[in-house]
Amino acid sequence: MAVWTLIVELEPPINFTCADGTGIEKGTLLALSDPMTAAASAADGDLIAGVAAEEKIANDGKTKIAVYRRGIFKATAGGNCTAGYALASYSSTGDANDVINGAVDDLNSQSCAIALETATDGETLLVELCPGMATVNTVDEAE
Repeated sequence: MAVWTLIVELEPPINFTCADGTGIEKGTLLALSDPMTAAASAADGDLIAGVAAEEKIANDGKTKIAVYRRGIFKATAGGNCTAGYALASYSSTGDANDVINGAVDDLNSQSCAIALETATDGETLLVELCPGMATVNTVDEAE
């Protein structure tokens, strides 16, 4: 399983709730659920909380995990990723923590990052982590 590797910290991590019985590897792409809870992303197009800033050991008594919401990371493409495009989780169809160009209906709330480089399946690329904030630049067809 490829994990996300922090290259540049743009904001410090913040605490999210997590299950005590869950183990989470540092650098794991995390899915968001209510209330402000994070767990390893396991589905394509998950709503993303961020990336685990620390390891969470199962049954260690902790119910909080530090989560990066902004930063430049090295991630792994699960398919085509194009520089400048919004990316979405591809953790179900691809491998855990993979990303892929987001479909129009995946964006905005399901976006997790913006590709800073172009990559194909299995290649690593630099991405800007910005869950739910990536948008698609489109040309207005009326112009």
